[in-house]
Amino acid sequence: MNVWLRYVPWLLTGILFVYTELDHPEDIGYFTLFYSKLFFILFCIGWYDLLQQQHAINRNYPLIGHLRYLLEAIRPEIRQYFVESDEDEVPFSRAQRSLVYQRAKGESSNRPFGTLSQIEKKGYQTLLYSLRPAPILTPQQLRVSVGNHQCRLPYSISLFNISAMSFGALSANAIMALNRGAQLGQFIQDTGEGSVSQYHLKHQGDLIWQIASGYFGCRDHNGHFSLEKFKEVSQLPSIKMIEVKLSQGAKPGHGGVLPGAKVTREIAQTRSIPEGETCVSPATHSAFSTPIELLHFINVLREHSGGKPLGIKLCIGQPKEWFALVKAMLATGFHPDFIVVDGAEGGTGSAPIEFVDHVGLPLKEGLHLVHQSLIASGLREKINIGASGKIISGFDLLKVIALGADWGNSARGFMFALGCIQSLACHLDTCPTGIATQNKQRQKALNPEDKAVRVAHFHHATLIAFAELTASIGVQEPSLINPKFIMERQSDGQLAPMSKRLYTLPQGSFTNLSQPLDYISDVPKEIIDAWNESKMTQF
Repeated sequence: MNVWLRYVPWLLTGILFVYTELDHPEDIGYFTLFYSKLFFILFCIGWYDLLQQQHAINRNYPLIGHLRYLLEAIRPEIRQYFVESDEDEVPFSRAQRSLVYQRAKGESSNRPFGTLSQIEKKGYQTLLYSLRPAPILTPQQLRVSVGNHQCRLPYSISLFNISAMSFGALSANAIMALNRGAQLGQFIQDTGEGSVSQYHLKHQGDLIWQIASGYFGCRDHNGHFSLEKFKEVSQLPSIKMIEVKLSQGAKPGHGGVLPGAKVTREIAQTRSIPEGETCVSPATHSAFSTPIELLHFINVLREHSGGKPLGIKLCIGQPKEWFALVKAMLATGFHPDFIVVDGAEGGTGSAPIEFVDHVGLPLKEGLHLVHQSLIASGLREKINIGASGKIISGFDLLKVIALGADWGNSARGFMFALGCIQSLACHLDTCPTGIATQNKQRQKALNPEDKAVRVAHFHHATLIAFAELTASIGVQEPSLINPKFIMERQSDGQLAPMSKRLYTLPQGSFTNLSQPLDYISDVPKEIIDAWNESKMTQF
């Protein structure tokens, strides 16, 4: 008997159709007619389900099998609003999102009744405060100058900025809101690899122009780098810094593909690509292939941009390849003005699940390696470091600065400030908030002027929180923050300084290129081996 129960809903629609058709046919009303047609349509759908051979669930459960697809489509929203706890990070917890929403709206983010964190859980972190707090710095004081002696136009960057998100990945309205917010708050927006669009320029907010392997905005007809086009775009007054992307945390070692259907006229013009044709970003650059060639490429860009700060962005992979670049800097005397370290925690860009979950070093390990190796090579004072990877709160910003960064970037944090609800539909062009879509109708839901104010509020409130934390540990200068201020719950249940699990490379220990590096106490053997194996002539 149970075998036939699955057919009952479908058969019931047929019975109800017949009933509505036979019930007083001479004076049938509008409602009866409506239900008659509805039951007939549902009965036909169920009949089709029985005959089709593509979907086994629908064939075994005619009509009601479609509920599975409906529930699956709204699963992220159901989980967010009804299932997950405040601390479940998937990938951002409800508590993290609520924090951004409150600060973006200018509301109080204070919490009553104690912490929601499990303070006995492994990985829990807390700050060692001082009985003599320092004066609280203002957001205007939380800036750092970017640009070494090779740079003629240094830039004063905020300690908290908008990470790389391209026009194409985000809608025009979202780009305009972010740029207007950056202009209001006096911080900077990274264009992402999709180049500089008219929407980045409308409100004249400061920009980092990112140049990736596709050379969008500065490419010839064959997809190779074009110096003439670069010179034209780089002179735009809104562009304050230029960044060569070697890899990104969402999919390090993997190129990107923008389907031809998404290459609209505006995107084609922005990226200097043919309209309607699939756009491929190679996994590697064609303008250089060795560390030394990369440094010469950076010098060319710096010179032809008028002397603006030039940097690189990468997610750290094999340490010996990073060390090869450090050796090339020491050998040639050339180096970037800044390096942005991206964490393998992923970002706004969609990517194969294997790359999201299992490729690249997380931000903590990658940032620490870059910071320590620049100290060991004597280059740290000449090169600024930015960090990007799940920075949402003032404490998140403090942690990356403690690990060696000069500033932090956030992508998804600013998406939340725009109203993102983490529906996980960024790659489907069906974003319900009009942020990550090129659908014109969906974009209209996002008011750039209103959201720009929220972007500026979030930036300001995050810096205030960071400044208060910095003052609480008795530090007046952010560069003095180090991992010893952060206590972390260990696997044995004890609290220990974060620095306990980090190695320290002695100042200048990497400067002698003529001899292999001897082992240093407390430094992992694989780090020393990677340095000795690296060659400045190849990645």
